[in-house]
Amino acid sequence: MKTSKSLDSELIMGLQEQIMRDMEYICEADFIPWDRLKNKTILITGATGLIGYTLVNALLYANKKRTLNLKVLALVRDMARAEERFKEHINDAFLELIFGRVEELPGIENTVDYIVHGASQTASMAHITQPVETIMTALKGTANLLGLAKEKAVSGMVYLSSMEVYGYPEKGHKVTENEIGALTPLNVRNSYPISKIQCENLCYAYAKEYGVPVMSVRLTQTFGPGVNYNDGRVFAEFARCVAEKRDIVLKTKGETEHSYLYTADAVTAILTVLLRGEAGQAYNAANESTYCSIAEMAEKVAAQGGIKVRYEIEDETKNGYPKPSYIDLDTSLLQQLDWKCGQNRKILPNIC
Repeated sequence: MKTSKSLDSELIMGLQEQIMRDMEYICEADFIPWDRLKNKTILITGATGLIGYTLVNALLYANKKRTLNLKVLALVRDMARAEERFKEHINDAFLELIFGRVEELPGIENTVDYIVHGASQTASMAHITQPVETIMTALKGTANLLGLAKEKAVSGMVYLSSMEVYGYPEKGHKVTENEIGALTPLNVRNSYPISKIQCENLCYAYAKEYGVPVMSVRLTQTFGPGVNYNDGRVFAEFARCVAEKRDIVLKTKGETEHSYLYTADAVTAILTVLLRGEAGQAYNAANESTYCSIAEMAEKVAAQGGIKVRYEIEDETKNGYPKPSYIDLDTSLLQQLDWKCGQNRKILPNIC
């Protein structure tokens, strides 16, 4: 009979194996012009977050596999967390952890050829309880990174935006990059999407006025290995329920519909835009085949995990969730850059 300790060991080994498969998948993506990263330096903010963490690991893996001589600068606000997250690479000469906050960017003496700006407040409840901090982190941080991009004359920069900029499209409508939703500023929850819109506009302004080759990637919700066990997003809660063998409890009707994106595919999308994108342009990033409602996803995960779904509806204005939305992203522009999405991804994410 297997003990809890042996099961934990198997889970860790399985997670490590999945991460290695993801690294190989990213490295083998032939639509990414890897040669453009040879002998370059890339700065990544939000490096300990889910996407930043996967991106840093993928770049270091490709650096060795493809002999790129690529230097990765990871800006982190919690050095202890960063050292734990990247403990396998802590002695890697091609990784440098830089302590600092995007709101008060530290001096960076290195040459910087590319920037991926992913630092952001992503917790839904914080958008309500700390709307000022949410806005100021977005605006100050993005302004500082754009200023650095201009100063360093970078070859490319990607700003990680969100599907939430689209607001509340009509159900059944395919959403393209040339449309933005109407969002009232008289709602603290909109501190997040409205600040994302403003940051995108600032990126566009830098591209047009100063010629900074900056692009925005509008990500749908992403999941994959490396999600913190206590992550507050809905898919993480579903996975915890399966792991702990308890029913999924929905506090809303689960009407919201959108697509999902596996972290490895998010990374290939970001690198594709960084190296092939058009300055000033925004690109949707999603696995269109995963489009479903939260309720549908809950039922599918519950069926996979042998548990049930229960509904305990609460006042949505108090729990931090936005009202129901229907965001079916069209990824044609990204696909025109030759990006391809892995279609056979399990809907149930791995959580470490």
